[in-house]
Amino acid sequence: MSKGVHVAHNKLEASLQDQHSQGGHGAIPLSAGMLLVTLGVVYGDIGTSPMYTMKSIVANNGGIGTVSEDMILGALSLVIWTMTLVTTVKYVVIAMKADNHNEGGIFALFSLVRKVAPWLILPAMIGGAALLADGILTPAVTVTTAIEGLRTIEWGHALLGDGQTNVIIITIIIICGLFAMQRAGTSSIGKLFGPLMTLWFLFLAGAGLFNMLGNLSILRALNPIRGIMFLFSPINHSGIMVLGFVFLSTTGAEALYSDMGHVGKANIYASWPFVKAALILNYLGQGAWLLANNSNPQMLAMDIVNPFYMMLPEPLRPFAIVLSAVAAIIASQALITGSFSLVSEATRLNLMPHLRIHYPSDTKGQLYIPLVNNIMWVGCIFIVLLFQNSERMESAYGLAITVTMLMTTTLLTSYIAGILKHKLGACVFALLFGAIELCFFASCLTMFFDGGYVMIFLAALLFGLMYVWRRGTAIERTQTILLPVSKYIDQLNRLRNDETYPVLADNLVFLTNSPDPLTLDRDVLYSILDKHPKRAKAYWFINVHVTDEPYTHEYSVETFGTDFLFRVRLDLGFKVNQRVNAYLRQIVGDLMASGELPPQHHTYSIYETRGNVGDFRFCMLRKMLAPETDINRNDHRVMAIKYAVRRACGSPARWYGLENSAIIIEYVPLFARMRPAVKLVRTQVPLEVQIEEAEEMEVDIFSDDLVNGNEAGRDMNVDPTELLESVADTPEQQLDGLESTQFNDANF
Repeated sequence: MSKGVHVAHNKLEASLQDQHSQGGHGAIPLSAGMLLVTLGVVYGDIGTSPMYTMKSIVANNGGIGTVSEDMILGALSLVIWTMTLVTTVKYVVIAMKADNHNEGGIFALFSLVRKVAPWLILPAMIGGAALLADGILTPAVTVTTAIEGLRTIEWGHALLGDGQTNVIIITIIIICGLFAMQRAGTSSIGKLFGPLMTLWFLFLAGAGLFNMLGNLSILRALNPIRGIMFLFSPINHSGIMVLGFVFLSTTGAEALYSDMGHVGKANIYASWPFVKAALILNYLGQGAWLLANNSNPQMLAMDIVNPFYMMLPEPLRPFAIVLSAVAAIIASQALITGSFSLVSEATRLNLMPHLRIHYPSDTKGQLYIPLVNNIMWVGCIFIVLLFQNSERMESAYGLAITVTMLMTTTLLTSYIAGILKHKLGACVFALLFGAIELCFFASCLTMFFDGGYVMIFLAALLFGLMYVWRRGTAIERTQTILLPVSKYIDQLNRLRNDETYPVLADNLVFLTNSPDPLTLDRDVLYSILDKHPKRAKAYWFINVHVTDEPYTHEYSVETFGTDFLFRVRLDLGFKVNQRVNAYLRQIVGDLMASGELPPQHHTYSIYETRGNVGDFRFCMLRKMLAPETDINRNDHRVMAIKYAVRRACGSPARWYGLENSAIIIEYVPLFARMRPAVKLVRTQVPLEVQIEEAEEMEVDIFSDDLVNGNEAGRDMNVDPTELLESVADTPEQQLDGLESTQFNDANF
């Protein structure tokens, strides 16, 4: 058996390949430009935490009147060491080492440990669903909070008024703008947001440093013992629940791991020390200001004191409020870009349906998924309209992230024990971070009935989608049987020469999932040979493989030693538009030029010069449930939901650029297991009984007038349409005089 292998490159494609050869799936290198992108994309969420963390801790401890040195030093110690342990140690130092071809996130982590234990798919699904749910809530919370903050300055209050209507309108407009710009790509957005976030972190550091210089003893908060003592001290009026407010300081930690593929771990390693230093300086500055003003009558008279704004000189506050509003809007970006990466990983793991992915830049990690973007867009607007103010939204904030962090800890423990083979280290890691995050989770769980239920509901929906897709795929695989192509070459050859069947197409094309060049799915061969035999001059079986390079244009062909049977593997770069019909025409031309495919002459054509490439017809097979499929009720529901979701996600014809091609769609029954057929018993029904049953008509108050008025329509002596023609010929002015029975008789 001979095998022909071809590689297709034209001059333009070759130049693009050379030009972008460094934009593949390798690690994104450290550079000044990417550092700016990292600041604009990754740190928005965690970077805005100083706006509300200390405010929440103080307000829930009884207000500024309860502020004491031990209380402030203890609270700051908890914040600083939570950031250090959870963000720096867990995510930056440990989690980012567990990358899957430089991609991060909980699904990338699961793909590394999936062979350690089958049950690890559950924490991956739960954590991924919770993080995606949080990606819907975070933009709504941060943007609403930022817009409401404008009320603290005079012109902002005049703009917004005392009601929430203007806040909601402006918030929705900003959210629409934020999601609309996602199609520009991570790099473009990062270049826009990067300078603003750099200014933001410099502002955080400067404001904190300015205030702490008057009380350098605040540096004692760096001692972790202070935090432990405060946690169990009577001056901690919130008890263990204070951890729920401390947790706000690290809510963006998961984004560092999820966005690793967008910006590269080297750029996160280089930028995180700067970001962390700016955050700690700002927290210390807030603490110093609180200690200096805990007996200030003006502060004591306020219901809620936000030290983030109040520690600033009054002339600087309008600038700070506007800058913080911009930073809060940017904070949403980290969760949005992270969501794209998560969904992409989930698709590869068969946890979500195949979706159309765009790559706006030359780096595979930087992607944009229109359907995910639109769903999150609608979800954010729904959250804004449901809760209407930031106070109610904050009740749901953090619960989903704590769930994700717990699930990530579970997977990282398995990675350390199963992949790195450090079982003692895995035990220490699990005990340390499991205890910390369980405390955070217990604290956030108290907000369940105040809004947390919305996040749990969203996460449950996403988990349900993953379960349906994963289970449905497993059910379908019970039917998949790969057959050797060589066994059916003779039959296919006889069929293409069998003149008793009409020629369906010169080239009959099937898109296949299996990359094995020597086998085909049973359903494909069944469609050609058994389900109304499909005669063609050439049969093509195409498998599209997306490479890690951006501009790959290659193909290989297995001919099976024939001139009519071709198994083609298309290797296309991740940025290449997958227009299969255009590439297939080029392949056909190449094979004709090499003599491996006979010319396909046209008999008729509108052109004077007739080409040698014939017509194409693409056959797409879609599985469907059959009444005979013997699966239990739950699996039946799973498959029904999966196929409904598949329809909603779009047609593969669009994914492969076949919208204008001739397509045959065949539905293949899902014969996982077949119910035994019930044997029919032949009987004979008397003729008079059948006639009597045929003449019976159910007559009631709804049909009595219809039966009596339709006798002319049943009369076989006159064609009732002749009456219709006579009515049509009647002058319009005479129509009013016609009896209504004429229309009834005409069976109108």
